Amino acid sequence: MSTGELLSIEPVELKFPFELKKQISCSLQLSNKTDSYVAFKVKTTNPKKYCVRPNTGIVLPRSTCDVIVTMQAQKEGPPDMQCKDKFLLQSVKTDDGASAKGINAEMFNKEAGHMVEECKLRVLYVAPPQPPSPVPEGSEEGSSPRASVTENGNASSADFTTGTRAFTERAEVQDKSAEARALISKLTEEKNNAIQQANKLRQELELLRREGSKSRGGVSLMIVVLIGLLGIIMGYLMKKT
Repeated sequence: MSTGELLSIEPVELKFPFELKKQISCSLQLSNKTDSYVAFKVKTTNPKKYCVRPNTGIVLPRSTCDVIVTMQAQKEGPPDMQCKDKFLLQSVKTDDGASAKGINAEMFNKEAGHMVEECKLRVLYVAPPQPPSPVPEGSEEGSSPRASVTENGNASSADFTTGTRAFTERAEVQDKSAEARALISKLTEEKNNAIQQANKLRQELELLRREGSKSRGGVSLMIVVLIGLLGIIMGYLMKKT
């Protein structure tokens, strides 16, 4: 941090994580230490290489202002990662209520008798942030992360196999239940048909008995046959039940 009478500037070294073909930015914070309006202006020895926003401005009393410095994408890296570029930040008291539009070069002219405060800023190239290091083969407890992943994979596979087996067994049970219901329905239908036939034969037998009584004759051969058929049907029904 650079502490002058007007502004405190942080940091005093512009550190850029250098990467080829990539724009890189860093920021400055200007803090007004006075009860006056302070105008500032940022200059650089290499204006084509850097973009400063804002490069001029007003810092209100007891307040702060952020300045963003952007380095344009570079096609080649500097030798030994050394940079000779420099920045100069000038500051001067101005009238209360002044705005950035009223800033001009004459305000920072020392020869005109203005009290101009200056701070030089260096540019440093630093290594870009490294990606996270890969997980080591073994942890301090002696377990292997890969082994843990494999174990988790096997557990998932076992769960899937168990679920598939349960689904298959459930489907088989449902199929068997459907077959059983169909068989019961068929047997019930056959039973009802047999009962209907038995009732019909019983009615015919009763009719024959009445006719036989009227004719005063004995039991005819037809009656014997019907009784035999009725007995067969009833026996069949008993087996089904």
